[in-house]
Amino acid sequence: MTDQTESATLLRLVIVDDHAMFRAGVISTLPDDFQVVGQAGDVDEAVAAITELRPDVVLLDVHLPGGNGGGGAEVAARCAQAQSPSRMLALSVSDAATDVVSVIRAGARGYVTKTIEPDALADAVRRVAGGDAVFSPRLAGFVLDSFGAPDMQVAERDEELDRLSAREQEVMRLIARGYSYREVGAELFISVKTVETHVSAVLRKLQLSSRHEITRWAAARRLL
Repeated sequence: MTDQTESATLLRLVIVDDHAMFRAGVISTLPDDFQVVGQAGDVDEAVAAITELRPDVVLLDVHLPGGNGGGGAEVAARCAQAQSPSRMLALSVSDAATDVVSVIRAGARGYVTKTIEPDALADAVRRVAGGDAVFSPRLAGFVLDSFGAPDMQVAERDEELDRLSAREQEVMRLIARGYSYREVGAELFISVKTVETHVSAVLRKLQLSSRHEITRWAAARRLL
């Protein structure tokens, strides 16, 4: 009887992120009253897991491979269309206004960055499960600005930005903010050599010649 009562009180989670090491790191910090019932690494896997497992809360990365290229926003939208009861909490390295607004418009209940402390993340999950909207302090303003103006739309698609894969966009934003290659690798759980490969792809696709030009390019689009 005691085991059944304890099981009934567990918060059931699905963690969606294309970095297996990051998922493992999050799981290792979760408190005992959380139960991870599923994991996914791309859009289609995520939608399948969420609709089948019906967790209380989904920890959802914004930049994901697969699907139609819409990342976490696509996952949230497709699950909403399927009338999934699960609540979505975006957990991303990105703090760009376009990412925040797009995933919230798609149905997520909150958005926090990956710099969040474990105790704060657990609290955010509980609050989202209870029906609250939760945001990292700096990000709440993006949502208020967007939804406070009825005629305001999510930024139009940027054809240059769309040339970059989800991973290249993550690397580009960190490089633009002044991260070293080693710091980018540590943040994204990838090797320095892989970071160098992605930076080379970003420079080639955007027709830029240096990381300083990446910073100017990103700043002009308010992606920092």
